[in-house]
Amino acid sequence: MKKEDWQQLPKPYDKDFRYFLVLVWRHLQLPDPTTVQLDIAEYMQKGNKRRIIEAFRGVGKSWMAAAYTLWLLRNDPQKKIMVVSASKTRADDFAQFCLRIIQEMPILKCLEPDKNEQRSASNRFDVRPAIPDQSASVKSVGIFGQLTGSRADLILADDCEVPNTAWTVGMREKLLQCCGEFNAILKPDGEIMFLGTPQTEESIYNKLRLRGYDCRIWTSRYPKKPEKYGDALAPMIKGLAATKPGQPTDPDRFSEMDLLEREASYGRSQFTLQFQLDTTLSDLQRFPLRLQDLVVMEVKDHAPEKVVWSSGAEYRISDLPAVGFSNDYYHKPAFLHGDWLPFTGCVMMIDPSGKGVDETAYSIVAHLNGNLYVLEVGSFCEGYTEPVLTGIAEAAKRNKVKLILLEDQFGQGMMESLLKPYLMKIYPCTIEGTRSNVQKERRIINALEPVMNQHRLIINRSVIENDAKPRTEDSVEKALGYQLFHQLTHITVDRNCLQNDDRLDSLAGAVEYWNESLAIDEDRAIKDREMELWDLELAAHKGELEGALDAKILGIPLDRLGKANTRGRWFNV
Repeated sequence: MKKEDWQQLPKPYDKDFRYFLVLVWRHLQLPDPTTVQLDIAEYMQKGNKRRIIEAFRGVGKSWMAAAYTLWLLRNDPQKKIMVVSASKTRADDFAQFCLRIIQEMPILKCLEPDKNEQRSASNRFDVRPAIPDQSASVKSVGIFGQLTGSRADLILADDCEVPNTAWTVGMREKLLQCCGEFNAILKPDGEIMFLGTPQTEESIYNKLRLRGYDCRIWTSRYPKKPEKYGDALAPMIKGLAATKPGQPTDPDRFSEMDLLEREASYGRSQFTLQFQLDTTLSDLQRFPLRLQDLVVMEVKDHAPEKVVWSSGAEYRISDLPAVGFSNDYYHKPAFLHGDWLPFTGCVMMIDPSGKGVDETAYSIVAHLNGNLYVLEVGSFCEGYTEPVLTGIAEAAKRNKVKLILLEDQFGQGMMESLLKPYLMKIYPCTIEGTRSNVQKERRIINALEPVMNQHRLIINRSVIENDAKPRTEDSVEKALGYQLFHQLTHITVDRNCLQNDDRLDSLAGAVEYWNESLAIDEDRAIKDREMELWDLELAAHKGELEGALDAKILGIPLDRLGKANTRGRWFNV
């Protein structure tokens, strides 16, 4: 056989997308595709014409889809592919990534557009062998952009369902309507492929399955109840679920420790959705905030460097009223580590009263070493009267609040104007307005669940005791609805699931303010402080008394003070 004839023979990577994926991964200097990635790749190539790929976050769905796009074009340069994402920017990035690989990989150089005669823009490009056509070889568009006007052999819907497109009923209906327009774009015998992770238990992927789409699901762990997924669970995962329940399905990509860290970071409910792809939430998952994840201890203006939580029965607190579900109790710390230090900051969040039964509620939350301390929670039902405004100012003073956050709703401007004179008189303090356009229930859960799952939310015992005291005019049942910890344990993602949520809303707002500070590692912070103290001790023994004293008193690292005035005396710091 002549060499030129041999070169014309089909290559393994032309027949089987999995071989091509290996070549792309190696070009990108990535480890060879994992077993899960290869299984997804096979379904991309051989799945039904209308198919949904649900796989856990971080598995590389988008990159695999880009490789699949290039594989199709290499095999048939006349194909037209439309890439649709939640935003136009994300879709354009996908197209640009494809074009970059074409320009870099030798086996794809034949596809590089002729810039003099073909399209090569960021949102659409042609491949060189393609004959002139109104539709580009690859076109990218946002889901809410102009979908019509082109024709496609493959519509690749990459992560169209994201929080900004699916968190409300109205958003999901609009998203489904736009997805319905795909049929007007698709050529006869064309294909539609969705890739993504569900963002809500009412995911559009479930509704698309009712419209005839085939769905294949790859979970991050082998599910303990594979029957919950019906026939959608990937066969390779379903086959091993009985012998490996709870173990990672793709350990080369995510170890069990990796998954545990992500579960703590995302919170149980979001992890269940985005890593286990489970939209059939149990009662415990529907009510994601639990008393047992809190740590209860009393602090004032200082706190320990590290607080260790335990679920052991010996740490259970039995003399506090637990208003959650069965077997959900408060816990005290297992042990405290390090010195007691002053807080690095303290904020008050105020949720002004709206209409009807609403309260004006406030929560005061302090921060130290990545832990958040709920120092005080209070509420008023007298509107914006003098006792209310005075009470808020005095609470800020009691807890040495540095910043007051005021929810920018229900006449916030008026309340700020009314509150300022009382603050000037009692406790001068900065006020900032806050606003959010995210559904309230989801915002509250997203703010609190990750912090609580990591046991970083520490509650003063007095907060729980005061919260349990009913308002004098309320019945027992009505009073329960106003309690912070009843609200906390009974909130779901459903809109208006709570009759009263003012205290909980104020707590979530204060916790959310400290979000960026939660990345602090307690153990690292302790070590850093020990090193600073050691530096001070060393400086003192070198005679740098004045510098050592200034550093200790002002809380400024010694090297930032400039040259110390040496007195030539020993001092024990």
